Amino acid sequence: MTFSRYIYSAMTDKLKSNKVLILAGARRVGKTHLIKTIQNEFTGKSLFLNGEDLDTVSLLSDRRVASFQRWVSDVDLLIVDEAQMVPEIGKSLKLLIDSFPKLTIIASGSSAFELSNRTGEPLVGRQIGYQLFPLAQIELSKHENYVETKQQLNDRLVFGTYPDVLQMTSEDDKIEYLKSLVNAYLLKDILMYEQVRYSHKMLQLLQLVAYQTGQEVSYEELSKSLQIDRNTVERYLDLFSKVFIIFRIGGFSRNLRKEVTKSSKWYFFDNGIRNALINNFLPVNQRQDIGSLWENYLAAERAKCNSYKRTNPLTYFWRTYDQQELDWLEVQNEQLSGYEFKWSNNKVKFPKAFVEAYPEAKTGWITQENYIDFVSGEI
Repeated sequence: MTFSRYIYSAMTDKLKSNKVLILAGARRVGKTHLIKTIQNEFTGKSLFLNGEDLDTVSLLSDRRVASFQRWVSDVDLLIVDEAQMVPEIGKSLKLLIDSFPKLTIIASGSSAFELSNRTGEPLVGRQIGYQLFPLAQIELSKHENYVETKQQLNDRLVFGTYPDVLQMTSEDDKIEYLKSLVNAYLLKDILMYEQVRYSHKMLQLLQLVAYQTGQEVSYEELSKSLQIDRNTVERYLDLFSKVFIIFRIGGFSRNLRKEVTKSSKWYFFDNGIRNALINNFLPVNQRQDIGSLWENYLAAERAKCNSYKRTNPLTYFWRTYDQQELDWLEVQNEQLSGYEFKWSNNKVKFPKAFVEAYPEAKTGWITQENYIDFVSGEI
């Protein structure tokens, strides 16, 4: 099955913009497939280059307009895949886009763009950024109906939504693929572009975070467990976020002195990666951590939806020191919305302290009955 990607239309609308379209995302989420689909349906002349090819590196590293003129003068769309592999790629792309006013460039690659700052300042005002994630429910809904979506929920809580995983029918194949993804690709960009002294510590840190999904993470406790300093813990977590493995939300506070604000929660962009890290692929009805799986899934799907729709609200969790809490808060145009994630349909009262402190806030429970609307941005 070929999956339609949500940002396809947004990118194709900019194909004659004389801009550099930066497509970043974790490895194996479908970036190359997306840009080749765009190229195949493009009506002008296009050229596809691979940054891992030495000839491509040579072409793009010769930053003279006369040299570019020989091979790009009649090209309308230039695609550079794995662009982060080309030294000083930002300077090359700037010269190209400034010198050829009819040219549009798509530069795709892993989030090493962020790590190596290889596009960086040269493209200020000349680039439009897009992020690609494992398949989001708003994309899958184009290929399945409501009943099919509900039927697939348990599988997605365990194995996630990487494109290759969704093509597989065997659970053993899914497990083998996710484990290989963790071992072969997960840290590749970080190890390539950052000088990391203890790569095994990075993997152990991710495993500890995986066990604490949906919980507040103590950097001091992580530091002690791994016997590395707190600054290193924070640096590693930041690197993980830059390659789209995990993302952070902080504590919200506006009115109450007893609100927790300095803690952080970390979520994985894909449940399958989280489960591969802790080597637990038991079915949902045998899981002790179903609450964590559910919370991570909803948080990740909401984050992907917000990114694709470019709503980009500020996101938080909320807790007081006397343990009243909400899982997910969003602030959009000064409107505060608070949600509690419940795997079961047993609703409880919203925290009294929150309701009294923020009477104008929208509130709601997200359960198996209404989650599709939540992850699709309908509520």
